[in-house]
Amino acid sequence: MKDYNIVIIGGGPAGLAAALSAYENGERKILIVERDNVLGGILNQCIHNGFGLHRFKEELTGPEYAQRFIDEVKEKNIDVMLNTMVMDLAEDKTITLMNKVNGIFILKPKSVVLAMGCRERPRGALNTPGSRPSGVYSAGTAQKLINLDGLMPGKKVVILGSGDIGLIMARRMTLEGAEVKCVAELMPFSGGLKRNIVQCLDDYNIPLYFSTTVSRIVGKDRLEGVYLAKVDEQMKIIEGSEEFVECDTLLLSVGLIPENELSREANIDIDPKTKGPRVSDRLMTSVDGVFAAGNVLHVHDLVDYVSEEAEQAGKNAAIYAKDTNKKLSDKKINILAGKSINYTMPQYINEESMPDLLTVRFRVNNIYQGKSISVYLDDDRILHRKKKALAPGEMQTIILKKSDISGKDIEKIEIRLED
Repeated sequence: MKDYNIVIIGGGPAGLAAALSAYENGERKILIVERDNVLGGILNQCIHNGFGLHRFKEELTGPEYAQRFIDEVKEKNIDVMLNTMVMDLAEDKTITLMNKVNGIFILKPKSVVLAMGCRERPRGALNTPGSRPSGVYSAGTAQKLINLDGLMPGKKVVILGSGDIGLIMARRMTLEGAEVKCVAELMPFSGGLKRNIVQCLDDYNIPLYFSTTVSRIVGKDRLEGVYLAKVDEQMKIIEGSEEFVECDTLLLSVGLIPENELSREANIDIDPKTKGPRVSDRLMTSVDGVFAAGNVLHVHDLVDYVSEEAEQAGKNAAIYAKDTNKKLSDKKINILAGKSINYTMPQYINEESMPDLLTVRFRVNNIYQGKSISVYLDDDRILHRKKKALAPGEMQTIILKKSDISGKDIEKIEIRLED
């Protein structure tokens, strides 16, 4: 077994971009570990277009976007282990792996990049009353059945949740001949991109009901229908608002959760808002030498941003692997999610390691019109940018300049919305 300086866990868009970036920054002893039998991750089942608009300035399907990175990985002869499960990640970066060829084996690289992506929230997390008939799927499972396996989940469909995958599956099911009765959304706003609402629902006359949930599931062997009900501001069902909708399929698009079981095993600090690791400006977690990027860190809206973020993680992992003994000062400057901001990424910076220009990503917690994004260094406002509209489904960015921070005794940086 070779010695590797960097091991990247996950061969999806984040893992591929991190590996290529580490290579471009001089590292050659790189290994990508992927549990599936192919690289590309979730993109392999995302056959719709819309990928790569920011990065390649053209519309690609998910597999096309992934293939561009896969081809580069092959061209650079970066090592890949497919069909390989990571069983354990220890705090000292010891990785226990397993596959059919090598059995159980151990690697101890200098740097680790976490790129495991995210998973869908299951039905069990919803506590929806009713029976347990066939015909209830997560939206991602239905997408895999149609796009990869050539199987049709059902003909009369209700979708709960208006995240991007739910919106995309409303269009996909329609194109395959199903009747999509409606998309119901618990919140008073959509969690998906505006363009997906227009292209996937409006263009096909599929109704979207806000402040609405599935209150009951009906059916013995196969789903026969669901009851939809309105909810109040406390998300409680409004009595008397129930309405029965006949359907044989219910797709659940009720949120994505970063896949962080390995992170917890390594005692990495997890942010309660993002459900991913807390990271510095280098995208390094609370464990030295372990970096994170992509949906394992926080759920992204565009894969272009996943690739961009992962390139930073790969670069910093390569720098760390070259000089594992370099110590930075312990002083952290926290980046706080202020008024109307849900979270920030990264959560803190170290002035010594911070790049000259640092991209900070964040999401707002509701729909807002005519607000301004403000950035404060302690009590000093350094940015005030007017935005016509803001929504939770669309990630926002600001650029922090190192020159604004260097040499100042700053305790915190805060991002907030103001009038």
